[in-house]
Amino acid sequence: MNLSDSPTAGQPAPPASASLPGAKPLARLSAAEAVFNAVRSDIESGNAAVGAKLSSEASLAQQYGVSRSVIREALRSCTALGLTVTKTGKGTFVVADKVASDLTLGHYSARDLTEARPHIEVPAAGLAAQRRTGEELETLRHIVAAMSTETDPESWVALDSSFHALIARASGNRVFASVVGEIRGALAHQSETLNLVADRQHASDAEHKEILAAIEAGSADGASQAMAAHLHAVGAALDSILNK
Repeated sequence: MNLSDSPTAGQPAPPASASLPGAKPLARLSAAEAVFNAVRSDIESGNAAVGAKLSSEASLAQQYGVSRSVIREALRSCTALGLTVTKTGKGTFVVADKVASDLTLGHYSARDLTEARPHIEVPAAGLAAQRRTGEELETLRHIVAAMSTETDPESWVALDSSFHALIARASGNRVFASVVGEIRGALAHQSETLNLVADRQHASDAEHKEILAAIEAGSADGASQAMAAHLHAVGAALDSILNK
């Protein structure tokens, strides 16, 4: 299997004449998604048995015809799903043949984040709509605009965590800002995993625009509701991964 690093690697669009009645269009996968799906399939089918060591990043990169950064992205998602563990200096090992009941995202689990975030980020968004400065609003606009055109997965994830951290800071509540700053790394892991496994990036872009519009309008209720809807969608995507 050989893939390029293009955003739609390995997924040529079929000609219109090949469409079948009722057929759904094929998903257009990134190289990282394609590698992740291949590795996950090998693990879940038993081709890569529990206890087995996966090939090195360099070997996998050569096997799939992609960069090592693409391989690292795919392997991070395997680890987040509880399928593998990477040991420094030793390699990546298969530790389970099915997705874990909860995901490890940095120092926190997906359940930790899902339970806590609505109590922090929903009121923070409401306060940000009332208290944000002109400079903070302008920075939020730049972040959302950049996210909508960003094609590099790691850069998008960095922008995503900046968006949520800035809203917490714009709330004017130092507790909210501190807590979101503390979980920022876990949020990045979560975004990366959801984008790769559940194709969340474009949906998140639309949800972020709704949050921004409410903050821009100075609507505390609107910003809180938009953030609540975004976090609900994130939670639903996590559930779909865990219950797949």
